[in-house]
Amino acid sequence: MNPMSSVPSTARPDSAGRPQVLTAPASLPRDVDTRRVLRNTYALLSMTLLFSASIAAASATLQLPAPSLLLTLGGYFGLLFAVYKFKNSGLALPAVFALTGFMGYSLGPVLAQSLALPGGAQVVTLALAATGATFLALSAWVLTSRRDFGFMGGFLFAGMVTALIAGLGAVFLQMPALGLAVAAMVALLSAGLILFETSRIVNGGETNYVLATVGLYVSIFNLFTSLLSLFGFGSSSD
Repeated sequence: MNPMSSVPSTARPDSAGRPQVLTAPASLPRDVDTRRVLRNTYALLSMTLLFSASIAAASATLQLPAPSLLLTLGGYFGLLFAVYKFKNSGLALPAVFALTGFMGYSLGPVLAQSLALPGGAQVVTLALAATGATFLALSAWVLTSRRDFGFMGGFLFAGMVTALIAGLGAVFLQMPALGLAVAAMVALLSAGLILFETSRIVNGGETNYVLATVGLYVSIFNLFTSLLSLFGFGSSSD
């Protein structure tokens, strides 16, 4: 099928009275694809966030044990690998929900610990509100300006690797100050990744809505957990 066959066209006479066919700009199919990817991404992102939040709430309410560090890392990277492996097949959506459900389960004990702090409910609410406001503001900025933040990719990747190594060091060396610094670093990097990933969708760099959803979900998750650590530390030190 001719890809332009579905593009609306109109006809009007030229200066000599002959009919002249006017077609839509050639960029229209790309714009349509971008809107489709955005629509599917935000629809799936909404569902995964609700699913993950439900699992996290159940895990916190039932006081389920926190998975070990090795299990957390193995489960996360293993399921993330599955998402990339099945990104173009019917197994992509089950892999996405398995990943986000597992991350929700791992978040449950963190929520329970935060809620046990003085003013814990306010800490969780504030972290949730700050995460939502940040995501909406950054997404709206990219969607309206259509700026390309692709140049940030290498810096953000290197920053996240550095934060992961530093975070593991904070856990094994039991250095709360380093953990707090890592939380602040991850919060800033996560905000940058929201800009980067949204920009890739808007500018046609990401056409697979499954991968787009996972990228945004992980950034939102990391932003929320980092803010939860920062606000929780401020609450516990009062």
